[in-house]
Amino acid sequence: MTRFWAGRATPMLSSVLFISTLAAAGALTAEAPAGGRIGYVLTHKAWVIYEDDGLEIQCPQGLNASGVREQFAELFPMDGEREWTVQETRLMREGRMWHPEISEESFPYYEAQGEVAYGMNLDGRVDSDDFRSPEGVEGIDNQLQRAIGCTPGWRSDGQFVHFESLFAVGHNYNRWMIEITGVDDLMNDDEVIVTTYRGLDDLFTDATGEGFVAGGSQRVDVRWGQSFISEARGKIVDGVLTTEPIKKAKVPWAMRFVGHYDVFDFQLRLDLTPTEAKGIFAGYVGVDNWTNRLNRNWGAHHQSYGAVSAASEYRALRRLADAYPDPETGANTAISGAAEIFLTQVYIIHPDK
Repeated sequence: MTRFWAGRATPMLSSVLFISTLAAAGALTAEAPAGGRIGYVLTHKAWVIYEDDGLEIQCPQGLNASGVREQFAELFPMDGEREWTVQETRLMREGRMWHPEISEESFPYYEAQGEVAYGMNLDGRVDSDDFRSPEGVEGIDNQLQRAIGCTPGWRSDGQFVHFESLFAVGHNYNRWMIEITGVDDLMNDDEVIVTTYRGLDDLFTDATGEGFVAGGSQRVDVRWGQSFISEARGKIVDGVLTTEPIKKAKVPWAMRFVGHYDVFDFQLRLDLTPTEAKGIFAGYVGVDNWTNRLNRNWGAHHQSYGAVSAASEYRALRRLADAYPDPETGANTAISGAAEIFLTQVYIIHPDK
């Protein structure tokens, strides 16, 4: 199976990340990067859905076809029997996007089925509603796949995947970076430190404008990007970096307007080479945070391209939320998920103290 990122095809990641062709050919050596540090900058991103089991298993009732536009037409038919006002139609529906409800609705919303998903075991348990990875690892937490897996816009050939990854390149707000320090060996190292930052500079592209060249530089944004800085311990085993959880990591995720996700218990698993890193991050995303970012960046008109209804999606996120219960109501406020990410090596420039 293939994902398409900004017009070019790249292989789908496997749940247990493999060593790249470069590593297999011996391009990765036991030598440490200069100064024991190496940086990477984000070039592609998307919430990942496992699709190899086919629609007949994952979406046996079909894909969700009732997006915001279809729902509007059903609620307010223009059949001449009634004259609708703007206040009771458009303004009301826009208000529901920003102030969603959890009451029952008349529109069908199909949640993804199946037993396989990408992601990580975030809670250290194997529960009845957990997935297993494509390689058979049990206890994978990715309820976000259930919530959006049958909505066309979020699948690998959907426009959200294409444009949200495309804007990872074009919108400087999304200049998210990681820096790995204390590296004695890029293939195997028992302990490294991974720090996230936001950068200030454009990406270094190849002649096509679609590929990315390693060796560029990125200045750290320490003024407006302070909240994006977080740190975790990690290790590298056979060229694969994994990190301990970060209580809360802030990941920029802008489209036309700025936006971000607060990802709780944030963890990385990345295939490393001297020129790139690819893999996933996983964690819990606040349901309100998810909906706010969606509506700020994708208005009702644009959501209709992917058969998305923020009001219906919010209900699914709330039904499937599996962590961080509200202290007063006990209802879970965050949902587990995983994003596929690609990064290119850069030299990270820190300002003088």
